[in-house]
Amino acid sequence: MKPLSGDYRHKLLISGAELRELKKHTDSMVEAFGLDRKIEKYQGTRPITLYRWDLECLMDVIDRLCLTRRFLQWTVSPVAVQVLI
Repeated sequence: MKPLSGDYRHKLLISGAELRELKKHTDSMVEAFGLDRKIEKYQGTRPITLYRWDLECLMDVIDRLCLTRRFLQWTVSPVAVQVLI
């Protein structure tokens, strides 16, 4: 997807534990037009530029992870949840 002239670029600095956790779940971003490759290459030293659709994809991934963890906590023991996630 190509940005138009009115599309705002959001610059975010993601590092440390947040970046490691984000890189673990790049397989959930395969339909995001290169966002998975962009995050895999990102080192966390400079701000990363993301557009609205990139942020929406990241929010969907986070939402899916939260729902999965809640479901697992209801159905599986807490020790097993830590092993699975």
